[in-house]
Amino acid sequence: MTRLVSSRFIARAALAAVLLVPAAARADETCMSPYMPKITGQEDYVYVVTLGIEGVGDGSDKLVTIGANPADAARYGKVISSVSLGGRHEVHHAGFGDDRRHLWVGGLDDSMMWVFDVAPDPARPKLVRTIDSFAKDSGGVVGPHTFFALPGRMLITGLSNAKDHAGKTALVEYNNEGKFIQTVWLPEHAEYGYDARVQPRLNRMLTSSFTGWNNYMTELGKVMNDPEAAKHFGNTMVVWDFHARKPIQTLEVKGAPLEIRWALQPRHNYAFTTAALTSKIWLIEQQDDGTFKASAVADVANPMDVPLPADVSLSADDRFLFVDTFMDGTCRVYDVSDPHTPKLVHTEKIGAQVNMVSETWDGKRVYFTSSLLSKWDKTGKDNEQFLKAYGWDGTRLTPLFAVDFLKEKLGRPHIMHFGQERFYKNQIYAGEAGGLAAAR
Repeated sequence: MTRLVSSRFIARAALAAVLLVPAAARADETCMSPYMPKITGQEDYVYVVTLGIEGVGDGSDKLVTIGANPADAARYGKVISSVSLGGRHEVHHAGFGDDRRHLWVGGLDDSMMWVFDVAPDPARPKLVRTIDSFAKDSGGVVGPHTFFALPGRMLITGLSNAKDHAGKTALVEYNNEGKFIQTVWLPEHAEYGYDARVQPRLNRMLTSSFTGWNNYMTELGKVMNDPEAAKHFGNTMVVWDFHARKPIQTLEVKGAPLEIRWALQPRHNYAFTTAALTSKIWLIEQQDDGTFKASAVADVANPMDVPLPADVSLSADDRFLFVDTFMDGTCRVYDVSDPHTPKLVHTEKIGAQVNMVSETWDGKRVYFTSSLLSKWDKTGKDNEQFLKAYGWDGTRLTPLFAVDFLKEKLGRPHIMHFGQERFYKNQIYAGEAGGLAAAR
């Protein structure tokens, strides 16, 4: 009996010790798909997708790798490698597949897609597949935007269609080998698309809405001063039964709701987005009956100034929401501990313009890029193009390093993702280059 009690005591003590040991700090982006593995510890690289500029370098779009680990002083904050995509395609967003080996990149203008293999040499991603049949495969969807990893698949949102280049669009799925699976058109009266994010434990997906090719490939000034063009922006978000891929609710969210960020804590059943044209923070929250409600919970800035809140990042503890406003180049940090009443706690001028923001999961670093769209970026002295890294201590942002992409002749930086040597050394992949290369 004494031996049994002693054994139980030891087992309980061992379990308590495991539970009390802090988990390895995640350094990954907080916005990554829950269906893919995360990197832990310090990120080594930032992969940046850039839009080519005529007369700057080779003028082509690129995938650029920047050193991000201060322990590697020779490469910290420096350009390590770049891969040209041979032309200007209005590359925009990118996303890793569910094994984090392959990084998918899409062009908003001609709907080209490229797949890079990161695993063999994370400092120098290798282009292993080009897909030029997106519009044909999908039945007329154009402008691949969000790349969201699902088990064995890549979910891709479209921004437009080949018929009239307006806002009617769809969700498109490919398998990990680059083969088309299906197209799911957005519902009537909510035809516009932009972002898609899944909350697996709720079996719910949210999609947001922007505008079609006719607008996003036209100069911003012309769009804003054209009453007809200004009518063609989305004002809805759609709630989906994710497994069935069926829309079950349409929410009115005026002013082009863009990036979606689900709360990350298990007890929280809500998400945030910002409306670009009305400059508001919206809370999308599940009600007791299972339905969702959309509420405008804060004004970011005066909408008459068209600040264009373009991207958001939610901290891993669901406490801080980082909001980038493109036109004034500012990041505003809100305490959203009470999601119904966001409180502005810090404001930081990042540059003449700023677009994307990515916070690390450990909450210690925040990265920013400058470019929105080639026809919407500022011109002249305000045409700054950069990647900037900041430290975040829960109170303020402190500059760490900056890369001038015009000086480096690399173009306009937009989306960014993180990479790490240790992660790939700890993975086992089938074949030298994986299924995508073998399927070429």
